[in-house]
Parts: sequence; C-alpha cells; structure tokens
Amino acid sequence: MADEVKIDGQTFHNRLSSLNSAWKADRRSNDALFAGVSSFVVLMGKNEDAGTYQKSNAMHYWLLGYEFPATLMVFTPDALWIVTTVKKAKHLEGLRGGKTPLEILVRGKDPEQNAKHFERCLDLIKTSGKKVGVLAKDTPSGPFIEEWKKAYGEISKDVEEVDIAPALSVAALAVKDETELRNMRDSARASTGIMSEFFVEEMSEILDEEKKVTHKQLTDKMDRKLDEPKFFQNLKSKLTSDFDTQQLDWIYGPVVQSGGSYDLKLTAQSDENNLHPGTIIAGLGLRYKSYASMVARTYLVDPNDAQESNYKLLLSVHEAMIKEAREGVAIKDLYNKAISVIKSSKRPEMEKHFVKSAGGGIGLETRDPVLAINAKNARVLKDGMTLYLSSGFTDIENPKPQDKKSKTYSLGITDTIRIRRDQDPAVFTNGAASDTGSVCFFFKDEDEEPQPKKQTKKDPKVGAVAASNITKTKLRAERTTQADEGAEARRREHQKELANKKQQEGLATYSEAVGDENGVTQKKFKKFESYKRDNQFPSKVKDLAIVVDEKASTIVLPIMGRPVPFHIQTVKNASKTDEGDFAYLRINFLSPGQGVGRKDDQPFEDPTAHFVRSLTFRSRDVERMDSIAEQITNLRKNAVRREQEKKELEDVVEQDKLIEVRNRKPNRLDTLFVRPAMDGKRISGEVEIHQNGLRYIDHRGSKIDILFSNVKHLFFQPCAHELIVIIHVHLKNPIMIGKKKAKDVQFYREATDMQFDETGNRKRKHRYGDEEEFEQEQEERRRRAQLDKTFKRFAEDIQTAARDEGWGVDIPFRELGFNGVPNRSNVFMQPTADCLVQLTEPPFTVLTLDEIEVAHLERVQFGLKNFDMVFVFKDFHRPPVHINTIPVESLEPVKEWLDSINIAYSEGPLNLNWSTIMKTIITDPHQFFKDGGWSFLAADSDDEGSDEEEEESAFEMSGSELAVSDESSEDESDFDDDASADEGSASDEISAGEDWDELEKKAKKKDREGGLEDEDSGKKRKR
Repeated sequence: MADEVKIDGQTFHNRLSSLNSAWKADRRSNDALFAGVSSFVVLMGKNEDAGTYQKSNAMHYWLLGYEFPATLMVFTPDALWIVTTVKKAKHLEGLRGGKTPLEILVRGKDPEQNAKHFERCLDLIKTSGKKVGVLAKDTPSGPFIEEWKKAYGEISKDVEEVDIAPALSVAALAVKDETELRNMRDSARASTGIMSEFFVEEMSEILDEEKKVTHKQLTDKMDRKLDEPKFFQNLKSKLTSDFDTQQLDWIYGPVVQSGGSYDLKLTAQSDENNLHPGTIIAGLGLRYKSYASMVARTYLVDPNDAQESNYKLLLSVHEAMIKEAREGVAIKDLYNKAISVIKSSKRPEMEKHFVKSAGGGIGLETRDPVLAINAKNARVLKDGMTLYLSSGFTDIENPKPQDKKSKTYSLGITDTIRIRRDQDPAVFTNGAASDTGSVCFFFKDEDEEPQPKKQTKKDPKVGAVAASNITKTKLRAERTTQADEGAEARRREHQKELANKKQQEGLATYSEAVGDENGVTQKKFKKFESYKRDNQFPSKVKDLAIVVDEKASTIVLPIMGRPVPFHIQTVKNASKTDEGDFAYLRINFLSPGQGVGRKDDQPFEDPTAHFVRSLTFRSRDVERMDSIAEQITNLRKNAVRREQEKKELEDVVEQDKLIEVRNRKPNRLDTLFVRPAMDGKRISGEVEIHQNGLRYIDHRGSKIDILFSNVKHLFFQPCAHELIVIIHVHLKNPIMIGKKKAKDVQFYREATDMQFDETGNRKRKHRYGDEEEFEQEQEERRRRAQLDKTFKRFAEDIQTAARDEGWGVDIPFRELGFNGVPNRSNVFMQPTADCLVQLTEPPFTVLTLDEIEVAHLERVQFGLKNFDMVFVFKDFHRPPVHINTIPVESLEPVKEWLDSINIAYSEGPLNLNWSTIMKTIITDPHQFFKDGGWSFLAADSDDEGSDEEEEESAFEMSGSELAVSDESSEDESDFDDDASADEGSASDEISAGEDWDELEKKAKKKDREGGLEDEDSGKKRKR
C-alpha cells in the first residue's frame, strides 16, 4: 500500500500558498480571523478508526490527500516544518522546492535525536512570536503525542495558546475547489441513489406486505449496498466514469426511525423496533475520497390532514432556506428566514417545534461547527462553500393519531448544497425527491378505513337556535379581538420569566446607588470671556456710552465712570419704556435664584456671591435707546440660535473619506430620489457602491457620502401595497445633508406609472372591452416585480460590499404590521428581524429592538377602540418613544409579536407621566430595581385584571346549577337523539296546522323534561 501513495504536489503548494496568503492578509488588517497567531501546530496521533474527522485529520487530507499518523506540522507564514517517520518522509520529499519552504525532520530510533527535532520546532515557535495556534478540541493520542506534550510543556508558560480551528475552517476548508466539489457531487449522488432507488423500494415492499422488519435490519441492508459496485453503476443519477466504490465510506447512519421515537441529531442510531407504518424518517451520509454529503427524508404513510399540512410547511421552510443561501448572506439570515416563514404561515405555533440548529458546514468534516446554521452565526457565505441544510420539526402532537405509536411525530429534511455567486445554490442531493407527492404513501383503501361509531348526526338547523348562529360573544366589535386563551396563558408565563430576567439584569447592572441628583445631569457653570486685554475694547467706550459689540457678543455698559463688559450669555432680556421726555432702558441679567418653570437655577462657582439682577439707564435720546434695545434683543436671539445649533450638531460626526473604486465602474442604481432632499429640492440621481461606502450624486453634481462603518441598519422595502420601492439606511451617527443633520437616508423610486393616456389613442380604436386595461394591469405587476428584484439585488450588493461590518439587509414583515401614530400622522408600522420601522412617510421611525428595555401598552380597557404603546430604552437618559392610537384589533398580534422577540411588556388602563417616571429612575437606578423595578407597571395591569374577574364572577353559575347542567347535557337534550328521531313526526304535526301557542307549550314541556327550564330560572334568580 505504501508504494501506491502519490501526493499531488501542485495541489499541495496551491493550497498551502492560499492558506498563507489569507493568514498574511489577516495580519495586515486587524487579525480578526487568526487572532494574531505567529505560528500554529497540527498534531496527528496514532491511527484511530473514528466515525468523524477532527480538524487535524481534515488538514492532512486537504494538503496531502492522505492521513499521516504520528506526524507533527508546524506552520508559520513563511515556512512549514514536518516531523514524521522515515517511510512517510519519503513520500514528502517530492514536495520540496515550492513557493513555501518545506523542512522535513525525520524521526528514528534514537530518542536524543528525536528530542532535538522537537526542540528545533519549539525554537521556531518561540522565535515566531508569543501567540501559537492549537487545535484545542482535537484529542490525539499515542506515544508520539506524549513525547511532544512533554517537550512542549517546557515552553507552554512562555506562549499564549489560541484555538486556530475557526481560522482553518474559513481560510482553508470551507471554500472548495473544483476537485473537491466533484468528489462531493459524486458522494451526494451515491447517497441519494441508496435513498431513492433502494430504501424507498424496500420500505414500500415491507409496508405493503406487512412484514415485520426492524430498523436495524433495514439499515444493515442499506449498509451492505456499499459492497455492490453494480448497484452504483446502474443508478439513474449517473456517477463519473472513474467512480471507485472502494473509496466510499459511511459518515452518518444509515438511520431509520419510526413509531413515535425520533432523534434528528447526527448522533441518532437505528433501534431494534419494527418499522411502523406512520411517520418514517430515513437519513444517511457517505464520504467519497474523504469528502462527505448527507441526505435525509421523511416519508408519511396514510397521513392525516394535519400531518400533510405540517410537512408542506416544513418543505416551504426548507426551500426558503435554500433559496436564501447565496454568496454574501450571513448564515444567521438563513435561520431567521426559516423562522419568518413559519411566523407568517397559518401555523405560527410550529416555531417552538423547529430545530435550534439547522445544519452546518460539510466536506472533509462531517459537521463544521464554525458554519453552524443558527440564529447567532454572523459568518458570511462565500462562493464554493458547501453546507448541509437540516430542517425539522420535533415532538409534534398528532391531533388524530392512527394508533398508540402515532401520538407524537417529528419531520425532517436534509440536503447538501453548494453556494454559488449571483444565483441560487446547487442542491447536490436533489436526486432524492422531497415533494409531497413523492413522500406520501397511501396503502389503505377508503372502504378499509375503520368506521366511526354510529351516532345520529345532528342537524345544526334543528333546535331552538341554529348551531351556526351560536357565537362566543354578544357584540360584533368583540368578535375580531378575541384572544386565544392558550396563547394568552403561554404569553403570561413567558412574560413572567422575562420580567424576572429584567429585574435580575437591572440589579446586576446598577449594583451601587449611582444616579443623577434630581434626575438630571448636574449643570456645570459656563464661563464666557468677552475680552482678554484692555486694548480689545471698542474705541467708543471712551465716551462712556452704551456700546453693543456684535463681534465679541458683548454689551459694554458705563458703571461708575468705567466701561464694564457683559457677555450676551449673561443677559436675560432688554426692554425700553418712555416716561415724559426720558427713555428708560432696563437690562435684566441671568443670576441664581431666578430659575422658574422648566429651567433650573443658573449654577455658579460661588453661590454666596452678590449678583447684579438688572441695570436701568435713562436718556433723552429716545431713538438711540430704541436702537440699543433692538441691538441687544437681536444679539441675544443670535446667541440663543447659535447655542441651539451647536447643541443640535453635537452628535454629528465627520466621516472618513470615501475610497472610490478606481479599476472598474462602480455598481450603481440610477433614476432614484433621496430623502431628505438636498436643498429641499426633489431631483433624481444615482447611488454608487464604492470600497468603503455609498455615494449619491444628483444631476446637479451634489453628493452625499455614507460610509459602511457609520451604517447601523440597512432596509429594503418592496413596493407591494406601496407607491414606492425603498432602500433605507439608518446611521449610527447623524451626517449633514445640506444645512440639516440626518440620521436616516432613503433612496427610492416611484412604482406607479403616471404616464398613461386617458383619452384613448389610435391603438384603442381597434379594441373593445377591457383588453387594454388588463394589459395595463399585467404590465404594472410585471414592472413592480422587476423593480423589487432590482432594488433587492442592489441592497444585497451593498451588504456584500460591507460584509465585514456585521449588518445585512433587513426586510419589513408586512403581515406583522399595524397602524399607529409615532409622530403626527397615522402610519403603518412594520417589524423586521432587528427593528420596528416606518419608512414610507417622513419623519421616519427606526427602533432597534436590542436597545429596548420594556414596552408598556396604555389605554387598554374595555370599550376603547385604540390603545397606545410606549418603548423604554435601556439607556434611561433616552426619552421613551410613544406610538399612539393603535387599533384595538391589533392588540393581540402586537402582544404576540412582543412576546416572540423576548421583549417584556405590560399593560394598563391609563396614560402615564413618563418624564416623571424616567426622572425618578435616573435619580437612583439601584433603588428603583431594589424596589421591584418594572413590576409597578405589571401591578397596574394585574389590578385591572382582578377587577374584571370580580365583575365576571357575578354572572357565573353556581356549582349545583353547573352539575345539573352537566347532568342534563350528559343524559340528553333537545339537540340530541330525540330531536332527530322525532324529526318526521314534528314535520307531520306542523303540517297538521298547529298554531304558535300549541308549539310554544310543547317546547316548554320538552324544556322541563330536559332540565333546561330550571337552569334558566336559576340564572334569572341570580340576576
């Protein structure tokens, strides 16, 4: 066998060079991937026949194509050192002379010489740097490993170990080349061949002939298929001509599960139970030339409607995830897409049954945890990556179980896919059909189905009241707002958990009594300086007259024969009055003790000092006094305006310079408008994607630059149910657009076609009816769909260009939206994955959900048609946001949405004074949480609920009356067998001509016999 080992030298050097290039590029940037390591070690112990590969095995196969046991590899950015035995070293000698130097240290039988090889490797690690990468989760064993650990222990204190596994996954193993993809494709075709062309036929035969075959026996038959080369030669999905069955091996399963016991994890195994005709899950994974693939399918035998419906939902979720998997998309977006499809479906309750992890990376490793598909993984997909997508619902209750083993069931679908650039992924395992028609089997004929017990069918139209007219509510307005009691109970329990969590977080965050006195940040004394030297005074002060110096923002007043300057910020106001021949100019100053209303007292360094509150000057020159009063007033107005502008622009940042794309034309989207408009004018322009940001240029040449580093959220809102299609950018810090600051920049295009002919044209003369209108509607729909596609693709291109920033394209969920008034007008609010937004009408609303502490629903009481919602932020200095006048029909959906995103909410009948509440919290947050935190909001809501319960209890039936009612309903009622049995006679009596009085007496008699009259009379007495 040793003579047959042939290492591809070109592949070895190409892959080693690509790894070193990625390593060096990471060191030049910010060491985000390799964490600053200057060397790393890949250690292989003795050969163990394990079911899954570790990272060290994967690196050996990736570089060499073989596994070399008892081998040490030390990587640096400029060299590779290998310590191995004599036989293995012979195969490695041919790899010398490449771009990256290769040093091979041969071990022999001399212990001292072997120790020197390890010492040389340790010296290389120490000279390279203090940080060394290791594969922390690998567990190699054997004498070779023990020797290395003993030698490495001498320097372990001098170096810092870093887990290099994630970096190797991304830089080396994740993206596959054409050879690797070809091996995975062959592996997938072999897997789907066993699934679709053997297992399905075998399963159908067992069920049709009602054989007793265990899961283990069935999987053993599948296992033996690897020893039949002819089977793979005759597969419908043709394999490559040089396909070698000797290089096939199992990496997962095969696993067959049925009969109510299911496990969708990769560790699942087939048990000794017989194959049960119900829900059958089969999964398997094969490795070909070291590259793996997986496939799993669920087969439904005689399913009921609920099972079929749940499987169709799972299939739609799975297909949505596959379609979402494209280059530039964050992995968590795949999982979030699945959750959004479930939430927007007719069965949103299935979200709790969905698997927590929906797959991961696959290739040399069975499951690469670095590419695990879950709600938190922010790594971005790249062209050439391969994943296995595993969608599933676990532990679903069967409403109509066929037998005891069918009370609970699970559903699962697994496919292996390859990520591609600018197109949907390639599904390697599509040879195994997963559509409903292919996975549902019906072995029972309709006449063989068990007949239900014979019961006389009740006619809903017979009786005192038609059953179809019985409703749970008495008022029409209540029927649209009824809450599901089960959902309400579930929400209540979840909200208690969230409230407790918020309380604990608050106590932990504000562990000491820290806060602002009086609930506001203490004001600091501001010093204003008019002149630094005497020679800076205006020349007019020599005349000892009142001088208004606009340049220095100062008023110079003559006091006791001396010019005294007063900065305009110390002046409160100036007024002029006339008395006889004199004009009086009164100047009031700001001083401590004057603070009234919203403004607090003016601070000062020495509160015991004396202050001048006002000065009055008298003059016969009335016009001059008018002029001075007007100058002081205008100077004061300008100073206040400047202070307000300065305060408003405090959070405006000056962005870095935009780095333009030079070597090619930038990706651009033209013929669109921007909001807020520059200079208040609506002029079309185009948006360009550059290296580190966006640039909007209108037809006049005006520009708006937005850097990716300043983007907080990016939204795409399609034109469905809207007049415009939108790409909206929400910024971390405001920027200046024209003379105003903006934290939201929106690019949009109108979706409606305003250019149409209402008067008719030459074409219309030859047409009759509504043909042209139909064409216009079709053209409108086509244009809208194309517009959505164009804008969405451009938004995804923006996300791809800013892949390192950690944000992606967020799309509003219109089906979860509700009307409300966040500012002055009633608008349609829409949740997204990370925010609650209103992007259609300015001023825009963007609330980041992670920044919200709690939500409170106000004016929630019987009889009101609207309620309000208040969001309190984790930053208590930030004022709460109100969304008012939300229709009460949206109350339950809003509660469900808040609960689903883990936001603690409460409700109450009144509007609260939030400015006072927040002032109290800011004063001492520790004491606030110590006193119960936000529980005071829930207390109001609980009090209201208890009052309602007391009111309702006044109309409840007593225990004895309820027992009588239950007894009578169990025995019989006028809606039961007697009513239907007497149906013929009743019709005869009516036809005989009985009048209404006689019919009423008979009805009362039957009520007495059935016990209904006592029940009614009991209710009357209670009232």
